[in-house]
Amino acid sequence: MNTRYTAAASILIMSVFSCTDLHKDPIGLLTPEQISTEPTLNSVKLSVSSSYQMLSSTLNLLGEWRWDLGTVFRDDFILADIASDDVNKKWNPDGDQAWMDQVSSFNFTASNQAFNGQWSYDYEGISRANRAISYLTDATLTAKIGIDPALKDRLLGETLFLRAFYYFDLVNNFGDVPLLLKPLESFSDAYAAAKRETKANVYAQISADLAQAKLLLPSSKHSDAAEPWRASKGAVIAMQAKVALYNKKWTEVISTVTELEGTNYFALNPNYFASFAVAQEATESEVIFAYDHQSLQTPRKGNGLCAPLDWGFIAPTANFLAEFETDDPRLLLTVNVTDKAVYKLLGATNKSYIGNDDAPSNKIYIRLADVMLWKAEAYNETGSFAQAIAIINSIRQRARTSLTVAGTLPPAGTLPDRGASTDKAQIQTWLMHERRVELGFESQRFNDLKRWGIAKQVLTALGKNFQDFNYVYPIPQGEIDKSGGSITQNTGY
Repeated sequence: MNTRYTAAASILIMSVFSCTDLHKDPIGLLTPEQISTEPTLNSVKLSVSSSYQMLSSTLNLLGEWRWDLGTVFRDDFILADIASDDVNKKWNPDGDQAWMDQVSSFNFTASNQAFNGQWSYDYEGISRANRAISYLTDATLTAKIGIDPALKDRLLGETLFLRAFYYFDLVNNFGDVPLLLKPLESFSDAYAAAKRETKANVYAQISADLAQAKLLLPSSKHSDAAEPWRASKGAVIAMQAKVALYNKKWTEVISTVTELEGTNYFALNPNYFASFAVAQEATESEVIFAYDHQSLQTPRKGNGLCAPLDWGFIAPTANFLAEFETDDPRLLLTVNVTDKAVYKLLGATNKSYIGNDDAPSNKIYIRLADVMLWKAEAYNETGSFAQAIAIINSIRQRARTSLTVAGTLPPAGTLPDRGASTDKAQIQTWLMHERRVELGFESQRFNDLKRWGIAKQVLTALGKNFQDFNYVYPIPQGEIDKSGGSITQNTGY
């Protein structure tokens, strides 16, 4: 590979066909090996499967132990949990990986590797998705490889969903970002793509991809019963509701979540921890979209985050622990402070997977309780107060009837229902509390603080250096440098 070029961004396809230098070539550029490879039915299917991989917590997908680039694992827990008021970098503060502390305190620069890491993972996923989409929309190619039309539609629907998912993460973290919709075959293509598209236009593309995916995916709970981890029509509908939520389209949130509920694909699990338990993966009823980590696979597919959990990383803040009401079983089902074990991430209410860098515990991105609380928020915003409270109470009811870590029910009177109210601010306070305790350590908190517009208020009260411009993160400085300035920086950085 010719490495004398420098260019727009560190975003390359690293597909099943070849491995390239992630950090020296233009945005989305294909290698000569990829261009000359003759696709087969198997390689087309693999191109779709590989598009999922950048959502995993598997270690070292983009280089070996590149802490300096922030690519050892996907950085959601840094940008969305450690940056919030829920999570500390470590149980015992130290200087290890100080760049994470800089994100936590909002004393970072645009060169902090957390931003490069997330940008690289998301654009790598988009590059892979674009390659798969290009195969699946090529009538000559699909005829030549003899792919079944129903399979072609399903795979295309999955990949459009994934592209929308990656772009949603990018626009939420960085605002305006480059919009790549096809594989880039030349350096001139790559240079032309090295510019930021408006957030509104990126959201329009996200919505278009989701709308098309919805038409293509089968009307069933699972796209493929043999591989239930694949993106489904239910996941698409949930993402459509989330896009509406983040754009404050409240009536659309209500109607879209109602549509999802009408499919009867998903239900709250009777027990809170069932969504996270390795033993109940693919059999519980609540998880809508997750990355399916599997141990002992080649290439590896395990949850690498269980390794840093044994190195002292990822601990609750005192502020987070104090948020829980007395006897709320969700606290100990989320994190055991005595044993320094984050059960939600481990996938078990013991330490059996701690230190295992190839663990089978899944990464959950969307589950029904989260979606239901979106609807409660929308009801509150539109003045349907009783409906909002009813949803909040249904989440509380499930919590108080869940078995504790000890296998018993919480004491009578735990988590009583919220009473009737027409006070929008009071109901919003209840909603904010419920989201925090229900979704702790699931990479939701910082995003919630941002979209509620209270991140500065909450985080500065805890001594963090949060400024108004921190509502979006900086574009990685390396991307700006390589583009010669055609990719511009966010204000304030």
